[in-house]
Amino acid sequence: MKKCHITFQLNGRTCEVLVDPNQTLLSMLREDLSLTGTKYGCGEGDCGACTVLLDDEPVNSCLILAAQVDGHKLTTIEGLADGDKLHPLQTSFIDKGAIQCGFCTPGMILSAKALLDEEPNPCELDIRTAISGNLCRCTGYQKIVEAVKAVADDCQGEN
Repeated sequence: MKKCHITFQLNGRTCEVLVDPNQTLLSMLREDLSLTGTKYGCGEGDCGACTVLLDDEPVNSCLILAAQVDGHKLTTIEGLADGDKLHPLQTSFIDKGAIQCGFCTPGMILSAKALLDEEPNPCELDIRTAISGNLCRCTGYQKIVEAVKAVADDCQGEN
């Protein structure tokens, strides 16, 4: 099977990769690019563990072919921190105890980032709706909601 050459923006940098036509985005990220923050959960788009941002919108990377990101912008959890400085959502998840096993955390954080980019002052229902595609078996969601709300409140306090 002939490989496809794709070029896209990955975490702010131009990336070129040769991929199989039937290779998933998740597989490319984890196996070819060693970006293991994106997790394999169900492989069916139901759990959200593999959530990444494609053109700033949350998508399940297990359902997207790698070739489909050609010419697009892709953000993974590895792209949120600025060197050693964590993104405010990452810090808030730590501070609020919203991380337990950590398996769902990258997808949760990216879904929350997409929400805050679109709606900087979300209510609890907005937050719960935004993360509804991300399953967590440990936290019960309340601490996750509190972590997202804390970032929103901090951003409002800066304005």
